[in-house]
Amino acid sequence: EVEKKRALDIELKFPELLQANSRSKRVGASPIAIFNKVKHSLKMLSLSNAFTAEDVEKFEERIRRFLNLSSCEILEFVAELKIDGLSVALRYEDGKFVQGATRGDGITGEDVTENLYTVADIPKDLGSDVPGVMEVRGEIYMGKKDFLKLNRLQIDSGGKCFANPRNSASGSLRQKDPVVTASRPLHFFAYAWGEVSNVDLTNLGVPQKWTSQSEFYSYLQRWGFKVNQHTKIC
Repeated sequence: EVEKKRALDIELKFPELLQANSRSKRVGASPIAIFNKVKHSLKMLSLSNAFTAEDVEKFEERIRRFLNLSSCEILEFVAELKIDGLSVALRYEDGKFVQGATRGDGITGEDVTENLYTVADIPKDLGSDVPGVMEVRGEIYMGKKDFLKLNRLQIDSGGKCFANPRNSASGSLRQKDPVVTASRPLHFFAYAWGEVSNVDLTNLGVPQKWTSQSEFYSYLQRWGFKVNQHTKIC
Protein backbone atom coordinates (compact mmCIF):
# COMPACT_ATOMS: atom_id res chain seq x y z
CA GLU A 1 0.00 0.00 0.00
CA VAL A 2 2.91 2.38 0.70
CA GLU A 3 4.32 1.71 -2.77
CA LYS A 4 0.89 2.25 -4.34
CA LYS A 5 0.43 5.60 -2.58
CA ARG A 6 3.92 6.71 -3.63
CA ALA A 7 3.17 5.80 -7.27
CA LEU A 8 -0.11 7.74 -7.18
CA ASP A 9 1.65 10.79 -5.69
CA ILE A 10 4.24 10.70 -8.46
CA GLU A 11 1.53 10.48 -11.13
CA LEU A 12 -0.23 13.52 -9.68
CA LYS A 13 2.97 15.57 -9.69
CA PHE A 14 4.18 14.31 -13.07
CA PRO A 15 1.12 13.39 -15.18
CA GLU A 16 3.33 12.92 -18.24
CA LEU A 17 4.67 9.75 -16.59
CA LEU A 18 1.21 8.16 -16.39
CA GLN A 19 1.19 4.81 -18.21
CA ALA A 20 -1.69 2.81 -19.68
CA ASN A 21 -1.14 -0.09 -17.28
CA SER A 22 -0.94 2.10 -14.18
CA ARG A 23 -2.53 0.60 -11.05
CA SER A 24 -4.50 3.84 -10.65
CA LYS A 25 -6.27 3.04 -13.92
CA ARG A 26 -6.83 -0.64 -13.10
CA VAL A 27 -8.76 0.07 -9.89
CA GLY A 28 -11.76 1.16 -11.91
CA ALA A 29 -11.94 -2.04 -13.97
CA SER A 30 -15.42 -3.46 -14.55
CA PRO A 31 -16.32 -6.51 -12.44
CA ILE A 32 -16.05 -9.87 -14.20
CA ALA A 33 -19.46 -11.41 -14.83
CA ILE A 34 -18.14 -14.98 -15.02
CA PHE A 35 -14.77 -16.70 -15.29
CA ASN A 36 -14.16 -18.00 -18.78
CA LYS A 37 -12.57 -21.41 -19.15
CA VAL A 38 -8.97 -21.77 -20.32
CA LYS A 39 -7.60 -25.03 -21.68
CA HIS A 40 -3.97 -25.50 -20.69
CA SER A 41 -1.67 -26.14 -23.66
CA LEU A 42 0.25 -28.54 -21.41
CA LYS A 43 -1.37 -30.35 -18.49
CA MET A 44 -0.89 -28.55 -15.20
CA LEU A 45 -0.32 -31.40 -12.80
CA SER A 46 -0.18 -31.42 -9.01
CA LEU A 47 2.69 -32.69 -6.86
CA SER A 48 2.89 -36.21 -5.46
CA ASN A 49 3.59 -36.86 -1.80
CA ALA A 50 6.44 -38.77 -0.20
CA PHE A 51 6.07 -39.60 3.49
CA THR A 52 8.96 -42.03 4.07
CA ALA A 53 12.58 -42.49 3.06
CA GLU A 54 11.42 -45.45 0.94
CA ASP A 55 9.05 -43.15 -0.99
CA VAL A 56 11.96 -40.85 -1.81
CA GLU A 57 14.16 -43.78 -2.87
CA LYS A 58 11.46 -45.04 -5.25
CA PHE A 59 11.12 -41.52 -6.66
CA GLU A 60 14.86 -41.45 -7.34
CA GLU A 61 14.71 -44.89 -8.95
CA ARG A 62 11.97 -43.75 -11.33
CA ILE A 63 14.05 -40.73 -12.33
CA ARG A 64 17.10 -42.89 -13.03
CA ARG A 65 15.06 -45.27 -15.19
CA PHE A 66 13.48 -42.38 -17.10
CA LEU A 67 16.86 -40.72 -17.73
CA ASN A 68 18.67 -44.04 -18.22
CA LEU A 69 21.20 -43.22 -15.50
CA SER A 70 23.22 -45.72 -13.53
CA SER A 71 23.20 -45.88 -9.74
CA CYS A 72 26.75 -44.46 -9.74
CA GLU A 73 25.80 -41.13 -11.29
CA ILE A 74 25.03 -38.33 -8.86
CA LEU A 75 21.67 -36.62 -9.14
CA GLU A 76 21.02 -33.04 -8.13
CA PHE A 77 17.64 -32.07 -6.68
CA VAL A 78 16.17 -28.65 -6.11
CA ALA A 79 14.47 -28.78 -2.71
CA GLU A 80 12.24 -26.04 -1.37
CA LEU A 81 9.60 -25.55 1.29
CA LYS A 82 6.08 -26.00 -0.03
CA ILE A 83 3.92 -22.92 0.46
CA ASP A 84 0.25 -23.82 0.31
CA GLY A 85 -1.56 -21.49 -2.03
CA LEU A 86 -3.31 -21.54 -5.39
CA SER A 87 -1.44 -22.67 -8.50
CA VAL A 88 -1.70 -20.41 -11.54
CA ALA A 89 -0.27 -20.27 -15.06
CA LEU A 90 0.85 -16.93 -16.52
CA ARG A 91 1.10 -16.63 -20.30
CA TYR A 92 3.47 -14.08 -21.82
CA GLU A 93 3.66 -13.24 -25.52
CA ASP A 94 6.64 -11.21 -26.71
CA GLY A 95 7.38 -10.56 -23.06
CA LYS A 96 3.93 -9.11 -22.26
CA PHE A 97 1.57 -10.68 -19.73
CA VAL A 98 -1.56 -11.58 -21.72
CA GLN A 99 -3.41 -14.25 -19.74
CA GLY A 100 -3.52 -15.90 -16.34
CA ALA A 101 -5.43 -19.02 -15.36
CA THR A 102 -5.99 -21.24 -12.35
CA ARG A 103 -4.97 -24.90 -12.51
CA GLY A 104 -8.55 -26.14 -12.32
CA ASP A 105 -8.60 -29.86 -13.04
CA GLY A 106 -5.17 -29.71 -14.67
CA ILE A 107 -6.62 -29.64 -18.17
CA THR A 108 -8.99 -26.68 -17.95
CA GLY A 109 -8.71 -23.72 -15.59
CA GLU A 110 -10.42 -20.39 -15.05
CA ASP A 111 -9.38 -17.13 -16.71
CA VAL A 112 -8.43 -14.79 -13.83
CA THR A 113 -6.24 -12.45 -15.88
CA GLU A 114 -7.77 -9.20 -14.60
CA ASN A 115 -7.41 -10.31 -10.99
CA LEU A 116 -3.82 -11.49 -11.43
CA TYR A 117 -2.99 -8.16 -13.02
CA THR A 118 -3.54 -6.54 -9.61
CA VAL A 119 -0.90 -8.73 -7.89
CA ALA A 120 2.24 -6.62 -7.58
CA ASP A 121 4.60 -9.63 -7.49
CA ILE A 122 3.63 -10.61 -11.06
CA PRO A 123 5.76 -8.84 -13.72
CA LYS A 124 3.67 -7.40 -16.54
CA ASP A 125 6.59 -7.04 -18.99
CA LEU A 126 9.55 -9.45 -19.02
CA GLY A 127 11.62 -7.46 -21.51
CA SER A 128 13.04 -8.65 -24.81
CA ASP A 129 15.32 -11.56 -23.84
CA VAL A 130 12.46 -14.02 -23.41
CA PRO A 131 10.84 -16.65 -25.67
CA GLY A 132 7.98 -15.46 -27.89
CA VAL A 133 5.57 -17.58 -25.87
CA MET A 134 6.53 -18.12 -22.24
CA GLU A 135 4.21 -19.73 -19.73
CA VAL A 136 5.35 -19.33 -16.14
CA ARG A 137 3.70 -21.38 -13.43
CA GLY A 138 3.72 -20.62 -9.75
CA GLU A 139 1.79 -20.07 -6.55
CA ILE A 140 -0.51 -17.31 -5.36
CA TYR A 141 -0.36 -17.23 -1.58
CA MET A 142 -1.03 -15.11 1.49
CA GLY A 143 1.40 -14.74 4.39
CA LYS A 144 0.25 -15.78 7.85
CA LYS A 145 0.43 -12.27 9.32
CA ASP A 146 -1.54 -10.89 6.38
CA PHE A 147 -4.07 -13.72 6.79
CA LEU A 148 -4.63 -12.92 10.47
CA LYS A 149 -4.95 -9.20 9.71
CA LEU A 150 -7.47 -9.91 6.94
CA ASN A 151 -9.58 -12.04 9.27
CA ARG A 152 -9.58 -9.28 11.87
CA LEU A 153 -10.84 -6.85 9.22
CA GLN A 154 -13.48 -9.38 8.15
CA ILE A 155 -14.69 -9.67 11.75
CA ASP A 156 -14.77 -5.89 12.22
CA SER A 157 -16.82 -5.46 9.05
CA GLY A 158 -19.18 -8.32 9.85
CA GLY A 159 -17.77 -10.47 7.04
CA LYS A 160 -16.93 -14.16 6.88
CA CYS A 161 -13.61 -15.39 8.28
CA PHE A 162 -11.34 -17.59 6.18
CA ALA A 163 -10.36 -21.01 7.52
CA ASN A 164 -6.68 -20.83 6.55
CA PRO A 165 -4.24 -18.80 4.40
CA ARG A 166 -4.74 -21.05 1.37
CA ASN A 167 -8.50 -20.54 1.40
CA SER A 168 -8.02 -16.80 1.84
CA ALA A 169 -5.64 -16.65 -1.14
CA SER A 170 -7.95 -18.72 -3.32
CA GLY A 171 -11.05 -16.76 -2.33
CA SER A 172 -9.28 -13.44 -2.82
CA LEU A 173 -8.08 -14.34 -6.32
CA ARG A 174 -11.40 -15.76 -7.50
CA GLN A 175 -13.35 -12.56 -6.92
CA LYS A 176 -15.66 -11.36 -9.68
CA ASP A 177 -14.56 -7.79 -8.95
CA PRO A 178 -10.78 -7.20 -9.49
CA VAL A 179 -10.98 -4.25 -7.07
CA VAL A 180 -11.61 -6.70 -4.22
CA THR A 181 -8.63 -8.80 -5.29
CA ALA A 182 -6.47 -5.67 -5.46
CA SER A 183 -7.37 -4.88 -1.83
CA ARG A 184 -6.11 -8.26 -0.58
CA PRO A 185 -2.43 -8.87 0.37
CA LEU A 186 -1.68 -11.52 -2.26
CA HIS A 187 1.82 -12.62 -3.24
CA PHE A 188 3.27 -14.81 -5.98
CA PHE A 189 6.39 -16.86 -6.55
CA ALA A 190 7.30 -18.82 -9.68
CA TYR A 191 8.70 -22.34 -9.85
CA ALA A 192 7.96 -23.99 -13.21
CA TRP A 193 7.22 -23.48 -16.89
CA GLY A 194 4.51 -24.73 -19.21
CA GLU A 195 4.33 -23.94 -22.91
CA VAL A 196 7.52 -22.32 -24.22
CA SER A 197 8.41 -21.44 -27.79
CA ASN A 198 12.05 -21.19 -28.84
CA VAL A 199 13.54 -22.46 -25.57
CA ASP A 200 17.02 -21.88 -26.97
CA LEU A 201 17.57 -18.22 -26.16
CA THR A 202 20.91 -17.79 -27.94
CA ASN A 203 19.23 -15.80 -30.74
CA LEU A 204 18.03 -13.33 -28.13
CA GLY A 205 21.48 -12.52 -26.83
CA VAL A 206 21.25 -14.87 -23.85
CA PRO A 207 24.29 -17.15 -23.55
CA GLN A 208 22.38 -20.42 -23.09
CA LYS A 209 19.04 -22.04 -22.51
CA TRP A 210 18.25 -23.43 -19.10
CA THR A 211 19.26 -27.05 -18.62
CA SER A 212 18.15 -27.52 -15.03
CA GLN A 213 15.57 -26.30 -12.54
CA SER A 214 18.17 -24.21 -10.71
CA GLU A 215 19.22 -22.49 -13.95
CA PHE A 216 15.58 -21.79 -14.75
CA TYR A 217 15.27 -20.08 -11.37
CA SER A 218 18.09 -17.71 -12.36
CA TYR A 219 16.14 -16.81 -15.53
CA LEU A 220 12.98 -16.25 -13.51
CA GLN A 221 14.78 -13.78 -11.27
CA ARG A 222 16.35 -12.11 -14.31
CA TRP A 223 12.85 -11.58 -15.71
CA GLY A 224 11.63 -10.05 -12.46
CA PHE A 225 9.90 -12.98 -10.77
CA LYS A 226 10.21 -13.82 -7.11
CA VAL A 227 11.17 -17.38 -6.30
CA ASN A 228 10.93 -19.30 -3.05
CA GLN A 229 13.82 -18.13 -0.88
CA HIS A 230 13.76 -21.37 1.12
CA THR A 231 15.39 -23.32 -1.71
CA LYS A 232 18.64 -25.24 -2.07
CA ILE A 233 20.37 -27.74 -4.36
CA CYS A 234 20.76 -31.19 -2.77
